[in-house]
Amino acid sequence: MMDKGKCIIVASMVSKILLLLASIVFQGVQGAIGVNYGTVANNLPPPSQVAHFLLESTTINRVRLFDANPGIVQAFAHTGIEVTITVPNDQIPQLTNLSFAEQWVKTNVEPYTPATNLVRVLVGNEVLSTANKLLIASLVPAMQTLHTALVSASLDQRIKVSTPHSLGILSGSSPPSTGRFRQGYDTHVLKPLLAFLRATNAPFMVNPYPFFGYSSDTLDYALFRPNSGVVDENTNLRYTNMLDAQLDATFSAMKLLGFDDLEIVIAETGWPSEGDLSQVGVSPDNAAEFNGNLIRHVTSGDGTPLMPNRTFETYIFALFNENLKPGPTCERNFGLFRPDMTPVYDVGILRPTARSSIPNNRGPDNVSPGPGTSPISPLPPVKGKGQWCLPKSGADPDDLQRNIDYVCGLGLNCGPIQEGGPCFDPNTVRAHAAYAMNLYYQSTGKFDYNCDFKRTGAITDVDPSYGSCKY
Repeated sequence: MMDKGKCIIVASMVSKILLLLASIVFQGVQGAIGVNYGTVANNLPPPSQVAHFLLESTTINRVRLFDANPGIVQAFAHTGIEVTITVPNDQIPQLTNLSFAEQWVKTNVEPYTPATNLVRVLVGNEVLSTANKLLIASLVPAMQTLHTALVSASLDQRIKVSTPHSLGILSGSSPPSTGRFRQGYDTHVLKPLLAFLRATNAPFMVNPYPFFGYSSDTLDYALFRPNSGVVDENTNLRYTNMLDAQLDATFSAMKLLGFDDLEIVIAETGWPSEGDLSQVGVSPDNAAEFNGNLIRHVTSGDGTPLMPNRTFETYIFALFNENLKPGPTCERNFGLFRPDMTPVYDVGILRPTARSSIPNNRGPDNVSPGPGTSPISPLPPVKGKGQWCLPKSGADPDDLQRNIDYVCGLGLNCGPIQEGGPCFDPNTVRAHAAYAMNLYYQSTGKFDYNCDFKRTGAITDVDPSYGSCKY
């Protein structure tokens, strides 16, 4: 996330047209909605638990990391979730060296693919906003060199190289048709960058934040609420939400340089659930409204006034509230979930089974708790009463095999179901899945949602142990 210091600046989105019907699961439709998985906190759950939670309990099908943390990358192995990793800004000058780039790929990419579905490597984050001349001059060469390293590893078709930008790259954005890139950056950095993206079939990634551009007078416009809209006098097109205006300003700037054919991806956007007392429009209700409306809008196929009939791959900021982030209160409260994985508010991304297991913290009257209200956690099992997770009757063997692969791929001890182990016999997929699924359930706190396994698991109070095979 950009260094926003005071939470009061302006900051744009994504088009994966073919994913509307095939991929977004929101209210029953599956689409390209991801989350930014930040880790500036000291109270977050283990990555393996996070990966399983996203897979089994939410409709999120992609995550963006701000580094290439091997523990997190490994945790997403065998989940199918698309993972984007990042080269930190300070490594960009070194990345222009091919030997360094090849070693970076050998260390951070090759060991994890194809088990982990790595789809992008981002070179830095909002580099142009740093005003660091060395980083800015090195950005495009670093991207080119990293791509060359991926070509050498035969990974360039699977993994694309890009970099996300704040809306600070625009010198003008209102009305949207007048959007243009800042002078100097436009021809010297952004034009070659866009040419590289076109040549490698990679998207242009931006971080549009209506939250950092609204005022008390434009809150409805920022939150996608009904409003009279704003007309662009050059095109006579009416804008009814700020995100569309930010995206179209970016599109106009790209078009001015001759690159209006590139896909735009929203690498970050979001709304905090808590802020300082002086901030207007910050609440769990408004955060839920923004992100819920955002998901509906970018997956609707409506597109924007200048980019009609599109869906946009979009990454919400952020997965968790991060308690160690510096700056104002809002910086620590962009999360969809608390560290215990209960929702801060509901935007419809929980699967029905998880929804029933994780209480809705908004209560029977749909009222969000205020600051200081204790989070409602999933109820743990009753002490003294044994509970185990087993495959449901009639569960498909292929699904159960995937459960085995997932659990054992996390590094949990699956030795007992290996040949010669006490739980190897009976040598059936169902029997081995029972052990593996229960192993995960017991290891992650025995919460109901840890036995969902895409609705193939069920909890029992009958101990399935037998002989020397102990569950």
